[in-house]
Amino acid sequence: MAIAIAVETPLQDDVRAMVAELNETMIPLTPREFQFQLSAEQMAEPSVTVLIARDEAGRAVGMASLKEHGDRLGEVKRMFTLPEVRGRRVGSQLLQRIEELAVARNVARLVLETGEAPGFEAAWRVYERGGYKVCGAVLDYPDSGYSRFYEKKLSQ
Repeated sequence: MAIAIAVETPLQDDVRAMVAELNETMIPLTPREFQFQLSAEQMAEPSVTVLIARDEAGRAVGMASLKEHGDRLGEVKRMFTLPEVRGRRVGSQLLQRIEELAVARNVARLVLETGEAPGFEAAWRVYERGGYKVCGAVLDYPDSGYSRFYEKKLSQ
């Protein structure tokens, strides 16, 4: 399966649909007060860059975002692939492109927050295969037991 990944606006109908699907997937897995989702509008803010993976037909099949926090710190947000492309390394390709973008922007360290419950195992595998290490709470996320945090230092 050939995948094209490019920076795109999240304010497109197909991307909004993916954001909604991601939200619906997360809702039953973690208490709502411990979900830290960005809306499509928040993803369109200047500090966030959105990458969209598209299949040969041009259909959006995955997304990931880089949120820049200053002090050479970046955060991976809104990583998601449609169920029918899981296991085809689309998530890994998106994560690699986020890292390339971060390096180009002089980001030295990437962090992320994901769920700490059954249902998140595939995400953990993508991050761990990508060289991310479990760490303590990052940014202003609470250390609630409902989140798992990862970090990766980028070579520069």
